[in-house]
Amino acid sequence: MKQELIERFIRYAKVNTQSDPESSTCPSTQGQWELARMLVEELKSIGMEDVTVDENGYVMATLPANTDKNVPVIGFLAHMDTAPEFTGANVNPQLIDSYDGGDIVLNKEQGIILSPNDFPELAHYKGHTLITTDGTTLLGADDKAGIAEIMTAMNYLIQHPEIKHGKVRVAFTPDEEIGRGPHKFDVAKFGAQFAYTVDGGPLGELEYESFNAAEAKITIKGKNVHPGTAKGKMINSIKIAMEFQQQLPADEAPEHTEGYEGFYHLLSFQGSVEETKLHYIIRDFDREQFEARKAKMNEIAASLAQKYGNDRITLEINDQYYNMREKIEPVRHIVDIAHEAMTNLGIEPKVKPIRGGTDGSQLSYMGLPTPNLFAGGENFHGRYEYISADTMVKSAEVIVEIIKLFEQKAS
Repeated sequence: MKQELIERFIRYAKVNTQSDPESSTCPSTQGQWELARMLVEELKSIGMEDVTVDENGYVMATLPANTDKNVPVIGFLAHMDTAPEFTGANVNPQLIDSYDGGDIVLNKEQGIILSPNDFPELAHYKGHTLITTDGTTLLGADDKAGIAEIMTAMNYLIQHPEIKHGKVRVAFTPDEEIGRGPHKFDVAKFGAQFAYTVDGGPLGELEYESFNAAEAKITIKGKNVHPGTAKGKMINSIKIAMEFQQQLPADEAPEHTEGYEGFYHLLSFQGSVEETKLHYIIRDFDREQFEARKAKMNEIAASLAQKYGNDRITLEINDQYYNMREKIEPVRHIVDIAHEAMTNLGIEPKVKPIRGGTDGSQLSYMGLPTPNLFAGGENFHGRYEYISADTMVKSAEVIVEIIKLFEQKAS
């Protein structure tokens, strides 16, 4: 299984599937279509049924049931795109057998080193087979590792028909990294009662709580007058924007928060005397506190509008996704089964909130409760990204074990 996973992952990683937030198409890039077509052929070749890819690039397939029990249909999902923040072109994965715990030279010519001095968690991977970048691109373990693990688990079950299971659906989706993953996902066509995204980090991660999320866009209009004659006339929009930012709690920002703590995050600040634009994201696990954060921004905007003029400030707040715990808690047994699967395999489950969102955040509100499982990667979205092939094996084994447990617990 290990070699199978390595070969699959490296094959997928070499396809440039970076998503593009400026594109209006779905998928947002042609590389995702290339991988989608590759996955369709592979799903057919291993014996999956009902293999489809729709006009928006969503790949789906079925592993038919081989039991007479009334087992719920469950699904497993992973996304095809990689992050737009760092190049995914010409990915050249490097294989490190039996990692010795020391520095890994990613790129000798450029002096790029993956070191446990900078990334202490490397110490946990001594003796593992690691897959790294060559220092010039991201790796794409987020989430091509998840694709490889799902594909390998399905192949294993097909090759071992003695393992009884219900109907299983799989899906590989576009544009998760730009927040659009579930936007055109056909939940009814997928036909699962519950699902799992395989899109987490290190061994044992099990997540069913995500942020409530919104974005805020603020436009401030000023009045530009020659500074030599500006007294009593000039209104500097940059200074009003700074006043807005200063009224937000300074310690409620990403660089000062962790765990269940929410934040306001100023993504961009662009301006001149005449006009300034601010772009924020708002995050909180608690729905009431989330609403209070949005209200806080409205209060600041209203106060500044009263001070400088109602036509000076425009605030637009749009919700992006909500804490999936609200939809998963009523079917908590799907989390418990994943927990049990890991325990059965000698893996310590690490249940923690996602300080972000996954496709499961939106899918859970679309009627498909979807917690998140570990895929094994570290240092996502950059040149220091790597993954343990040994952990990938564990992920595939967890998928198989979850499927077995659903069948065993069915009547």
